[in-house]
Amino acid sequence: MRLATFNLLHGRALDGSVASLHDLLLACTSLRADVLCLQEVDRGQARSGGVDQTAAVADAMGAPSWRFQPAIIGEPGGDWRGADDDDDCLHTAQASTGVAATAAYGVGLISRWPVTRWRVLRLPAARVRSPVYVPGHRAVILLADEPRVALVAEVETPDGPLAVATTHLSFVPAWNLVQLRRLTRELAARPGPCVLLGDLNVPGPFPRWASGWRPLARVLTFPADRPVLQIDHVLATGPVPEVATVEAHRLSVSDHRAIVVQLAIPAPERFEPGV
Repeated sequence: MRLATFNLLHGRALDGSVASLHDLLLACTSLRADVLCLQEVDRGQARSGGVDQTAAVADAMGAPSWRFQPAIIGEPGGDWRGADDDDDCLHTAQASTGVAATAAYGVGLISRWPVTRWRVLRLPAARVRSPVYVPGHRAVILLADEPRVALVAEVETPDGPLAVATTHLSFVPAWNLVQLRRLTRELAARPGPCVLLGDLNVPGPFPRWASGWRPLARVLTFPADRPVLQIDHVLATGPVPEVATVEAHRLSVSDHRAIVVQLAIPAPERFEPGV
């Protein structure tokens, strides 16, 4: 079983230009994941051609189970509001019509195996602005935080149920650790094994110290070209199968490297990418 996490940077290329949808799909399908967790995902945004990126990737993978979960409704860096439970109906409406109901930004999870239950955990924004280096500005600027969200899928595998969660935590130091502790406590309260994959915005060993969960991958992921930090992580609790291999992929999209963790679970019949 191949679990993967990838911060898409909403489909931007390594040089900062907008990548084509074809390049985005090729990057994601090249990971050959059975369960793919995505962060910084657009739906209906002008900057990415109005595409529902999660739906497009799921279609290219031939994956029947998928969901996009917004953290914010509107345009990142422009006019937006935090997503709430009432916005969950937008997923159902979009999935049935194929048309994005409104612009949104958040996380996505795609599975080639059946998902028996979805769960959403919302994480409030920090109340303070934090200095962030923005390449386009070539300077450090103070940015307001945004609310965050975690998406949890109960996946039916040949080895039994496995909870897989994805999130993209705050860039505000210490607050992201508060979010991580809250999230992992809630996830650990459910029975059975669980794997959390995503961009935690926390370097090195700190996720393990904050959560008590064991890391399944120790690889550098950021920046993609010459990584010096690991801020994308795969953490586990409970009787998760043994890790067979760990890979970090530099792709043509995003400023993060993707992580692929191969668990010792028999994989379903392999597929050929659709792009």
